[in-house]
Amino acid sequence: MIQTFILGIVQGLCEFLPVSSSGHLALFQYFFGLNADGEEMVAFNLLLHFATVIALIIYFRREVFKVLYEWLLGWTGKRLPGWSYGWAILIASFFTAALGLPMRKTVDLISASPMYVGFGLIFTAMILAAVPVISHSGKKNSLLKIAIVVGIAQGIAVLPGVSRSGMTIAASLLMGMGLSEAFKFSFMISIPAILGANLLEALKFYKSGEAAFMPEGYLLACVAAFVLGLVALGIMRRLVLTEKWPYFGIYCFIIGTAAILFSL
Repeated sequence: MIQTFILGIVQGLCEFLPVSSSGHLALFQYFFGLNADGEEMVAFNLLLHFATVIALIIYFRREVFKVLYEWLLGWTGKRLPGWSYGWAILIASFFTAALGLPMRKTVDLISASPMYVGFGLIFTAMILAAVPVISHSGKKNSLLKIAIVVGIAQGIAVLPGVSRSGMTIAASLLMGMGLSEAFKFSFMISIPAILGANLLEALKFYKSGEAAFMPEGYLLACVAAFVLGLVALGIMRRLVLTEKWPYFGIYCFIIGTAAILFSL
């Protein structure tokens, strides 16, 4: 039960901070001696991710409702900002899926290796180290170009150890978005990506016909993931606006190096 609760804490804190929740879950499950590919852990991981995506939707509830309303209204001919923003989210999601889906089997294989997760964390550290440079690299591009580039960045982040928030916020800044804008767009495009990935995993699990047995204390772990997810979003927003979030690169480099050395 303690291990289950710890995994809930890890998911809640790491899902939105630029440190890769998938990488941290893989490492903790490895060190706890848990079988990440077993039906119990697959179902449990799905619940943890669902808990944090609910936290994400609640945190951005006004933005989500506004974009969804204005995008739907756009079909009647009344084109408000949410119309183009909604399409940008869909375009980003398309490029994420186009890049991420073919890598699913590869991701499943390397998630079980602390060495590969470590390399992913070091890659994240390199991206974060470059943020101070790329955040002032040039003028703002069109929303279409931003959606394509950020969607590709999010697709790369399916690799364990590679931070989704780190990649997408960095890509948004590279394309000329402001700090607040980049934070919002990064997490808005993550909603369909996370929900879609969870749906695919749930369908895969359902088709396998395997019974779903949850580990002891899974509900408490999901509550922890939800609550800490909300907390992490608030922390991440302040860190992005004050331009302090790249310091997480130091942490990623240390943990990544330790994971690689441990696996040798």
